[in-house]
Order: sequence, then C-alpha cells, then structure tokens
Amino acid sequence: MTTLIRESIKEEIKRNSTDVIALRRHFHQYPEASLKEFETIKRIKEELNKLAIPFEEVGETSVLGTIEGKKGSGKTIVLRADIDALELEDATGKEYQSKNPGLNHACGHDGHAAALLGAAKVLKNREDEFSGTIKLAFQPAEEIGAGARQFVEGGFVENVDQVFGIHLDSNVPVGKLVATKGATNASCDIFKIEVEGLSSHVAQPNVGRDAVLAAASIVVELQKIAAREVSPLDPVVVGIGVLDAGTRYNIVANHARIEGTVRAFSHETRAFVLKRVEEIAKQIAEAHRTKIASFHIHDAAGPLINDDTATELAQKVATEIVGSDNVVTDYTKSLGADDFADFLLKAPGVYGRVGTRNLDNPDTQYGHHHEKFDIDEAGLALATEFHVGYALTYLSLNE
Repeated sequence: MTTLIRESIKEEIKRNSTDVIALRRHFHQYPEASLKEFETIKRIKEELNKLAIPFEEVGETSVLGTIEGKKGSGKTIVLRADIDALELEDATGKEYQSKNPGLNHACGHDGHAAALLGAAKVLKNREDEFSGTIKLAFQPAEEIGAGARQFVEGGFVENVDQVFGIHLDSNVPVGKLVATKGATNASCDIFKIEVEGLSSHVAQPNVGRDAVLAAASIVVELQKIAAREVSPLDPVVVGIGVLDAGTRYNIVANHARIEGTVRAFSHETRAFVLKRVEEIAKQIAEAHRTKIASFHIHDAAGPLINDDTATELAQKVATEIVGSDNVVTDYTKSLGADDFADFLLKAPGVYGRVGTRNLDNPDTQYGHHHEKFDIDEAGLALATEFHVGYALTYLSLNE
C-alpha cells in the first residue's frame, strides 16, 4: 500500500472517529447476552444499509456483509467482530453506562462491533480500488463459544482464503498493536460428570456406595494429569469449578456432580487430556463401586493458532500504522479462549490485539470481565485501521 493511500485512510478514519466512538457508546449502553443480541444486530444492519453494504443473516443474531472489489475477482477475506456482552453489572459510572441491568460490555465487544463498522465504511468507499471480496462477520455468542460455529457450520466460511480479527486489550498500552505467531489462546472444553452411588445411613457406610468420596477422589486424581502426564513445557489446565453432592449430613450420598474445564494450546494435547479425564473418572468411580451415570463435554473453542505467514503480514501492517517500536510480536499466551479459533480451522489468518490501556487513566486499567472495565477510545481508530490495512494489503498481494 502506498504512503499516499495510507495517509488518506488515516485521514478518513480520523474524520469518522467521532461516529465510531458514538457507536461504541451506543452498544455499551444497550448490551445483550449471548444469542440474545437482537437490538445490537438490528443496529448493525441499519448501519450496513446506510453504507449500501449487502448482507445475509446468519442465525438469529448475526450477519455477514459483503464488499466486492470493483477491480475484478480475487481472493476473499473475512473480517470478524464479536458483539455479545456479559451477565455482569456495569459499575463504570460513565454517562454511557449500561442501561440494561445485569448486562455489561466488559470485554470490549462493543468496541469490536463499532471498529468493524468504521472499517466497513472506509472499505466501501474504496471498493473501486481493490480486487477480491471482503466479508464482514458480526458474530454473536463468543462468550459461550456458540457464535463462530454458526458461520462455520452454516457454510459461510467456505471458499474463504483468509480470516482476520482483533481484540481490544486493557493489558496493552493504547498506541500499540499485537500480532504473535502460533498459539495465543487456549482451547476451552467444559466437562460435566455425574457419579451414581447408593444411599445408606452413615452409620452403615458399608451398605451404601459413597458418591461424595468417589467424586472427591476423581477431583484429586484429575489434577495429576497436568502434573504427571503432560510435559511441563506444554501448559495445560484441568480445573474443577463445581463439586455438588449429598442431601443430608447423615446420609451416604447417592449422587454427585462435577463440572470443570480443560484448557490446552494444541489440538493433540487437548484430545489427550480430554481422553484421560474420561478414563480416570470411570476408573476411579469403579474403584469406589460407584459408576459414571453420564459424562458430557461441551466444545466451547479450540486452541487459537495464528498462521505464521498471516501473522508476518499483520506485523508489517501494524508497523505501517504505529511504527515498529509499538508492535508487539511476542505477546504472552492466554489460557482464556476465543472462538475465533473456529474461523482459523477453516482458513489461515491471524487474531491481533489493540491496546486500550491509558497509563494515565486508571479507568482503562481494569481487566476484562471486571464490572469497571472501560477503554481508552483512542484505540478504536487503530482497531479500525488495523482491519482496513490488513484487508487491503492482503488483497493487493493477490492482484
């Protein structure tokens, strides 16, 4: 991309910045939970219609917009933004604080949606300047791992050559952009184990089959997977969040419920650990003369693994936007998951990050999923430019 084009894009984004901020604040005031983003997607459709960008509906609360380059056919790239909020009170105290009780855009998805709409306007205005196709995926339900698969299972990511997404990040100073090769986010699988025992009076434990003891033993044994069955150089989490059993202090419990999660950075390790969780649960239950009544795994997200070539391109684009000193290429891995991983299973691409932490403003330094989470809105212009720059640069390489 020539210097002249880059500067004209920067100028347009600067002119549009007030509108992007206003959109972000609108979405922040009216957050909606996963798979319930009805008003959010309605507003997004209105904005796409204003821009004369055609779109098709994906499920009930998502759309895929399309911008066709007028210079001819070429590659196809998908730009993605997630749009759902969290079930969390908003304690920011700002004028744009959530008006929907118990709901809060405390992960930055309001900014993701606004920045992609800002990018859509810039890209639509330049449709005469590029060949190929740019798809705009406004995706629901990232927080529960149910949104990206609507695009994948619906066939909307077939025949796509590249995917690109960004996440605002309160751990990264505003003015910095992140693009890191390889695995950056862990997978997320949620398992539920039902242990079936046999009731008896605690004075006659030999008559019963203690589901509490069996479940407690399962919990302890599962911790040994990461400690003894996986390389210490391969980070893995087997976490238990729920152990629920029993009805009364003097009754041997006949039922126990365990809920937990597995996190891993590779497909191979993920599969191995999940297999061992099931095997160990069944073996320990049998050793206690109880049984596993049910074992269920919910696939929330796979490991998010950035393509090397795509990441190098993102680093180049980021350098053109903020300068090499402000590009982070070795960002710390996160055991938090993101279902953008589902897009990356269909096409090579990269998931970048955009700093929103202002070192002089404590309000922008809260972690994601905190009730006071907020951003330095100067990061929105950089998020917009990252989308635009990556898409146009990628398509120009293939003209």
